[in-house]
Amino acid sequence: MTMAINYNPTELLICMASRLIEDNTTAFVGTGIPMLAVMVAQRRHAPGLIPIFEFGGTGAILETLPRQVGDRHTYHQAISASWMADIMETAQRGCIEYGFLGGAQIDPYGNLNSTVIGPHAKPKVRLPGSGGANDVGSLCWRTIAIMRHGRQRFVPKCDFVTTPGYLDGPGARERVGLPAGTGPYRVVSDLGIMDYEPGSLRMRLVATSPGITAKKVLDETGFELLLAPSIEQIQPPEKDELLILREIDKDKLYI
Repeated sequence: MTMAINYNPTELLICMASRLIEDNTTAFVGTGIPMLAVMVAQRRHAPGLIPIFEFGGTGAILETLPRQVGDRHTYHQAISASWMADIMETAQRGCIEYGFLGGAQIDPYGNLNSTVIGPHAKPKVRLPGSGGANDVGSLCWRTIAIMRHGRQRFVPKCDFVTTPGYLDGPGARERVGLPAGTGPYRVVSDLGIMDYEPGSLRMRLVATSPGITAKKVLDETGFELLLAPSIEQIQPPEKDELLILREIDKDKLYI
């Protein structure tokens, strides 16, 4: 396929996240960039993907970009239309493979903060809070965090843990009662893709965005970021990916 030349960082971020989604899997989807990533995947390489929305839509054919997780488009030709408690129970039963998350802060173990910046009792900034993010991070098999890279976001310790990652290291999730085998899978940022080193469960750089060096990623990370033995260079968005994405978000709500 012919490589596209012109794209912006948000389009790259969406395409990078979309490529991680496998066909014939289930994905807990939030508003914004996760919706776009899922829609691109569903149209391009994962027609059997089952998107699941917090307000009850399961398995919708996403022909129109929803504005929120309770939008009527999240029920379009869906397998079922239930409600929030059913969706959370589905996650508790271990039936949701991927969960998409975001946040204002992320630490080396993939813990996320979307609640406050500064002390909880007297914060500098009060953020939207958890919503379903705690359930997603606690119960989905693989969680993918999507966020902009920077030292204020990639921090040594979150000011507040809204969503548990690997907490303080190996065995910690299990000790607090979370299902074994669940947890952070990837972090997708505008600078690259990170996974978690199997032994320490600390975040590790595995691929850099087009034109970005590993040093640049390290410089923009507020903690010691591990390096994979071989760091790949991510391919730019392809022409068909961008055509699909720009058709989905034709009003440029996100891109």
